[in-house]
Amino acid sequence: MYFVYILQSEKNGKYYIGSTSNLERRILEHNSGKTRSLKYLIPLKVVFKKKFETINEAIKIERKLKIMKNRSIIEQIVKDQNLKMGP
Repeated sequence: MYFVYILQSEKNGKYYIGSTSNLERRILEHNSGKTRSLKYLIPLKVVFKKKFETINEAIKIERKLKIMKNRSIIEQIVKDQNLKMGP
């Protein structure tokens, strides 16, 4: 099982998108400062997660979300808890 997840900084409200096979471990790594690029954002909370059967599916969605870099779309996904990304 693989996950695409969206984290939100409790410090400044910024979002981070990622994918992993072990969500709990990955969140602990992020919040412990092991992810250098996120150190200034901790603490982080999970605001969205979705399961996928394969790593390829998860990476495809993660990349699509990161390419969009549209805060309003990310906020809508978090609000609806749904990955619908367009009309």
